[in-house]
Amino acid sequence: MDLILLPQMAYPVPAACYVVLATALVVYAQRHSQPESHVHYAQLGSNVTVPCGSVDQDAPVTWTANSTDLDASLLNGSRLVLQSVDLSHSGQYSCYEGSSWHLKYRVNLKVGLPPKEPVLMCRSNNYPNGFYCSWHLPSPTYIPDTFNITVMHDSKEITCEKEAAPKNRCYIRYLHLFSSKKYKVTLTVANALGSNSTTISFDEFAIVKPDPPENVVAKPISSNARRLLVTWQYPSSWPDPDSFPLKFFLRYRPLIIDQWQHVELTDGTSHIITDAYAGKEYIIQVAAKDNEIGTWSDWSVAVHATPWTEEPKHLTTEAQGAETTTASTSAFVVPPTTRIDSSDEAGSDGAAALSVLLGLLLGLCGIHLI
Repeated sequence: MDLILLPQMAYPVPAACYVVLATALVVYAQRHSQPESHVHYAQLGSNVTVPCGSVDQDAPVTWTANSTDLDASLLNGSRLVLQSVDLSHSGQYSCYEGSSWHLKYRVNLKVGLPPKEPVLMCRSNNYPNGFYCSWHLPSPTYIPDTFNITVMHDSKEITCEKEAAPKNRCYIRYLHLFSSKKYKVTLTVANALGSNSTTISFDEFAIVKPDPPENVVAKPISSNARRLLVTWQYPSSWPDPDSFPLKFFLRYRPLIIDQWQHVELTDGTSHIITDAYAGKEYIIQVAAKDNEIGTWSDWSVAVHATPWTEEPKHLTTEAQGAETTTASTSAFVVPPTTRIDSSDEAGSDGAAALSVLLGLLLGLCGIHLI
């Protein structure tokens, strides 16, 4: 608030005006002062009682929530009482003493839940380099949570290197390959309202799972109405295909049918589908797995392809002309029927027309009248 002092006027200002102005400035300064704000966490659905700092229980006070005055019915003496709090109750609460509006206490209320047991997963997608562990909560807590993870192997703790993104993931480098000792990973999550934890144990080989194959392409094969050529590449995250080769699993189906057909391939990164329906669009995906250990990857991004179809043959202009000429000379066109008038005046004309028509028909049949 900017206070502008005007030059003294020729007319005297009553002393009472100075008193009122000074009082207003003091109240404004007190109400908008910024003392240390306390933080209070409350569980969703609980009742919350907030004292007005060191103010006596029976002292007259006023409470605000996010700078909005609260109703006196929410007070028990100088204390603020909130029943069955929900997320909308989160915010900044301030307590002012008496009519002087002297700020006595400020609290930032945060409503949330204690964490449930976290979900923890570990996987090696770049064997034999290492593995990563990732985690999440089954439901939100609405307040800040902290996670702590420990990895034990053969009674030794291994560092889990936190990644910048995503934040709920860390990476462990293998210290010894082909170990028969299990890995034990414990994750603990905590917030201001409680804590929870989970532990998993696994063998080194059990968590090997490659990423899906990349750059899957499906193309028709020329002059083959039932074949499709499918090619793909190793996942870029798989570090050593020569020492640790992958096998692949291909599935395909026409869009008009829900049932998949499957082919398992022990080597190579291509396959020719030989039983496709002619002219039908297909959807195709590929998965990968280490030849000896671990589990299958997720399916690759789906690709679509349609087998080769023969282009329709179009008649040339010369051929079309010859066809038209042949048709016009060989086809017999029946002459239009002559209308026979029933009146006496038209009788002779009708007889003559009938005679001409009869002669034409007999001539076509090879019969000659004498």
